[in-house]
Amino acid sequence: MTAFDEKLCLVVPCYNEESRLDVQKFLMFLNEFSDVDLIFVNDGSRDRTLDVLNHLKSNSNRIQVLSLNVNSGKAEAVRQGTLAAFNLKYKYIGFWDADLATPLSEVKGFMQTLDEKPEVHLVIGARVRLLGRKILRSWNRHYLGRVFGTFASVALNLAIYDTQCGAKIFRATETVHKVFNMPFHSRWIFDVEMIARLGASGLPKSSIYEWPVQEWSDVKGSKVGAKAFLNAGFELVYLWFTYRPKW
Repeated sequence: MTAFDEKLCLVVPCYNEESRLDVQKFLMFLNEFSDVDLIFVNDGSRDRTLDVLNHLKSNSNRIQVLSLNVNSGKAEAVRQGTLAAFNLKYKYIGFWDADLATPLSEVKGFMQTLDEKPEVHLVIGARVRLLGRKILRSWNRHYLGRVFGTFASVALNLAIYDTQCGAKIFRATETVHKVFNMPFHSRWIFDVEMIARLGASGLPKSSIYEWPVQEWSDVKGSKVGAKAFLNAGFELVYLWFTYRPKW
């Protein structure tokens, strides 16, 4: 796997995804987009996820598998995969949920935004229920998400709609690299901490762009429950006091 002639590397964190990982969709995506590579990070899975990933890797030389010995959480899995991608000198790097709740077809819109807007460092997927879009989300998760999104917007002092969509792509700059150098304090809302770190680095708010995805759907087997929302609240308070004064 070589990246010097490539454009984008997507990091896909995986924890116990043996039964949910759609191998064919990832392979079809690589066939359609020749300028994209994938790094799958096995986050200490207890099932046969690593076997599935190694099988997937055997079907394409544009796939790399990174395996963590113990379950460290999505934040650390994404961080380790992102640092590995930085070492390969990509122009753009991003991370994408393994369950493909956000279809890989959305990548094109993210990349177009980065290509056309050089001032943008980070493109975030936003699950907005607009006419003409197919956003299938349970009512309870939708409204809990809206409550959290409002508090996150206040904590960040940033008019952001959706911090938690599992689809994000950023420009592989030294500033962004520094964001991932240190482990995240947040286990549940590291996405918010990532945005907060970008703000604390001195980048203007205009460097972050939300892309309303055309399609998104809840996938059975989500590992995010009510406890996660409670923990997210405590972590948000920590981020408020740690990063808000710096932005």
